[in-house]
Amino acid sequence: MKNKNEFSALEPNTRERLLETATELFAEKGYAGTSVREIVDQAGVSKPVLYYYFKSKEGLFYAILEWAADIQQKILDEIFSTSGTVLDRFIFFYRRVYEGVQQYQNLHKMIHGLIYGPPQGAPEYDFPNYQRHMFDAVKRIYTNGLTAGEVKPADADEVAFLVLSLIDFSLNMNQVLPELADPQRPERLLRLAFQGLSRGENC
Repeated sequence: MKNKNEFSALEPNTRERLLETATELFAEKGYAGTSVREIVDQAGVSKPVLYYYFKSKEGLFYAILEWAADIQQKILDEIFSTSGTVLDRFIFFYRRVYEGVQQYQNLHKMIHGLIYGPPQGAPEYDFPNYQRHMFDAVKRIYTNGLTAGEVKPADADEVAFLVLSLIDFSLNMNQVLPELADPQRPERLLRLAFQGLSRGENC
């Protein structure tokens, strides 16, 4: 086993490499289907190095989810720092989410599989919290626009469901049917939702 001096000489990106390697394997094979040996072999380190940083496979799993939560919060902070109309901000919201999914594809695939896929024997975690943060963000953008008199009154929860359903379905379709992928489609659909399909005021 490495002594303390040896651990202090580890490459600066060792922890990040372990996070990325484990995320890729969990996304591909599931939590239970991935062994510590596979993770360290692919990351090019020894088991004691993994235990030094994360204590256990479970600790590594939770560290990945904390990493995901940090990424999500940074994206949301960036969204809230922008100005513009409600539609502008919803479109920017989608663009940043799309960019995040593209940049962290394995992370998105791993979490999506844990939420919607079959049980993987993974430790308990509050996965709906990711969705709650997105839901609350959309409601916040809408209510800010409502206060400014920019949009008409509607149920904020329904608005959040509308926007997130549109974005989530488009992102999922890009994964399932890549031949039909169109990164601009959600923007067009958001504009269509804001314009409406009715010819008059009453539906």
